[in-house]
Amino acid sequence: MRDKRYSLKEAVQMIQDGSMITFSGFTIWRRPMAAIYEMLRQEKRNLHLIEVNSGTHTEMLMGAGAVSIWESCWNGHELYGKVPYCMDRKIKSGEIIVEDYSHQHILYRMQAGAAGVPYLPTWASRGTDILNPEYDMLGKAGLRDGKNPRIPFQKFGYAPDPFYNEGEIILVPAARPDVCIIHAQQVGEEGTVRVMGQTFSDEQAAKAADKVIVIAEEIVPESYLREDPDRNLLPSYIVDAIVEAPWGAHPTGMYGCYDVDGAFISDFATASKTESGTQDWLDEWVYGVGSHEEYLDKLNVSRLMNLRTNSFYKYSTRAKRGSN
Repeated sequence: MRDKRYSLKEAVQMIQDGSMITFSGFTIWRRPMAAIYEMLRQEKRNLHLIEVNSGTHTEMLMGAGAVSIWESCWNGHELYGKVPYCMDRKIKSGEIIVEDYSHQHILYRMQAGAAGVPYLPTWASRGTDILNPEYDMLGKAGLRDGKNPRIPFQKFGYAPDPFYNEGEIILVPAARPDVCIIHAQQVGEEGTVRVMGQTFSDEQAAKAADKVIVIAEEIVPESYLREDPDRNLLPSYIVDAIVEAPWGAHPTGMYGCYDVDGAFISDFATASKTESGTQDWLDEWVYGVGSHEEYLDKLNVSRLMNLRTNSFYKYSTRAKRGSN
């Protein structure tokens, strides 16, 4: 097997401007934040994000001007900031194209991509404006002309049910990202991925993508992961690069390792209410540090240890929650 170990900087250099990208995790859980920060330091631009849902990482990419197209169903920081201010500004200024799908639609798009089929059928969102052709924003922008093979000719298709004659069914096109970036608890030396806790849509996202980059809390022997193969999420042969980056999902949470840093996310969400606030925050926490290691030093050990989970409870017993 070829050596798949890369530095964070080297792995992110694999991502080209204009790439279609998807990510691991869900809202504020297990996002590949170390990779996000490095993408911003490398000034990646014109990115096309396609996600089952979005979160803090998306807001940071949008706030930095890295995104031109976003296809998903939701964006925000959960209880730490429900309004995606960066996306709101970018939509109003016309800097990004937003293509809205229902949660089921976007998940089916990933599943179709993972299965290698061009589309999947569904009944979801009948009778809603999700299906209104007036809101086909990529079509309105003239981007469904076939020049980009990753953008389907139509947002939705329709066909009569040929098996039970139950009427017209909705067809959702496969998602075909260039790159999927995963953050996991463990990855083997050859690329086998183990995710503990909820796996969300990571398997579908990875299998739909042409290239898979895995950032992990730790790199472990393949022999260890193969002792319990049923606990592994992805086989080594679909993984192109692996990076060891402890605390690499911060400020999002990592089950069994550390909690969500809610105060950190809240600070960013507050700063992102204005363009100047966003840039000041990015200058301090992204451009003002040269590496993931410098970022961790800036956070300081006591903050990180407060987030560290108890090995039995799988959540931090030190972190304060609520006002009591």
